[in-house]
Amino acid sequence: MPLESLDTTEFLAACPVCGGTNLPAKLQVQDKSVSQETFTIAQCAGCGLQFTNPRPNADHIGRYYESAAYVSHNSGARGLVNRVYRVARFFTMRRKVALITRLNGGRAGQLLDYGCGTGHFLARAKSAGWQVTGLEPNPGARQDAAARVGQPMLEESALATLPPASFDTVTLWHVLEHVHALQETLAQLVSVLKPGGHLLIAVPNPDSLDAQHYRQDWAAYDVPRHLYHFVPATISRLLAGHGLRVAQTLPLPLDAYYVSLLSEQLRPASQAQGRLAVLRAGFRSNQYAAQHSGQYSSLLYVAQKG
Repeated sequence: MPLESLDTTEFLAACPVCGGTNLPAKLQVQDKSVSQETFTIAQCAGCGLQFTNPRPNADHIGRYYESAAYVSHNSGARGLVNRVYRVARFFTMRRKVALITRLNGGRAGQLLDYGCGTGHFLARAKSAGWQVTGLEPNPGARQDAAARVGQPMLEESALATLPPASFDTVTLWHVLEHVHALQETLAQLVSVLKPGGHLLIAVPNPDSLDAQHYRQDWAAYDVPRHLYHFVPATISRLLAGHGLRVAQTLPLPLDAYYVSLLSEQLRPASQAQGRLAVLRAGFRSNQYAAQHSGQYSSLLYVAQKG
């Protein structure tokens, strides 16, 4: 992946998916949650991938996660948004475990959750009989997950040490958009997946109606923490390069409401319309997706290894 390093930042001179070098700017987005800095989202003219460029490099991205409100790393985060997140998580965990069990022929197996956060999904999967392994780069979240799951969680670097073809299922729940070494990490994840195993990737979708509605205030851009902004065509192309076939693309309809709630809070006070607008935006986004090739606010890609 060609890039030029500028102390704490890096500029990608070529698209990380297709290698194209025609990368015009699409949007300027401010990080309103932590740094207040503004970042450029470029879009590859070749494959359509949108990505934050330039971006903080891997050694310096950590400070952009330093917020007590970052719920993926802090189970005790307070406020309305985080209460909504926890309620949604309660209802979705059971469905996630049911899905991976169905994909695995109706039985539990070996599960790797890459970017496991505070371990709620792994705890639910373990209680359903899965043998679980979690990798998490954030030390605090890793400690929280270990206590919740009842076993140690691994550091991110441990991925390279896992035995080949050792997992039936590998999951990344809103994680792939954070990964600096995109191609290298995917290659490692595919290598630890058994033949016929499934890789599940959940990511936001910038082609959704709520993304179009909120534009630069769309919370799921979440710059610079979100390095990539995937649409279905770019995900399919990315995974095909690693020998994976997207077998299913599933909607995550609750995300339209959650992301709209966050987005309303990011809007200038003169444009904010309150909680009724959140419900309206979420409903319209899901309705639009049902009529336009499933372009939901977030999508879950279920890929299978040949």
